Amino acid sequence: MLSNQRLSGEQCSVGLRVALRIIDAWQATPRQACKILRISPSTFRRAMREGGCGGKLDLDQQQRIGLVIGIHGFLRGTFANQENVKGFPGMKNENFFFDGRTPLEVMAQGGMISLYETYRRIEQIHCGELMGK
Repeated sequence: MLSNQRLSGEQCSVGLRVALRIIDAWQATPRQACKILRISPSTFRRAMREGGCGGKLDLDQQQRIGLVIGIHGFLRGTFANQENVKGFPGMKNENFFFDGRTPLEVMAQGGMISLYETYRRIEQIHCGELMGK
């Protein structure tokens, strides 16, 4: 999932818009979205208003976008109900890693490790769901 390959400015802009739409569907606040993607509030506003500004994203920000899109993909593959796809990140989770917090709360701590570990836990749920079928 994590790659050292840099994306073009256009790819970054599209990825940023997609990631922000996903995070918005999770009912995250703008502050949480900024922390998850490690972007400034001004970049957030520009992306929401104009859709541009992705050309200035560094590799860490690009990887964060990829993780958010990956989490969304796992959720779509796991849940048939769209409400669960959107709502799962906001649901309290008693899993050892989440320890009663929501995945959204963990991701919004802002660290790459928190985001990546959330990705891994949701991947495990998805893979467990596939194995159980």
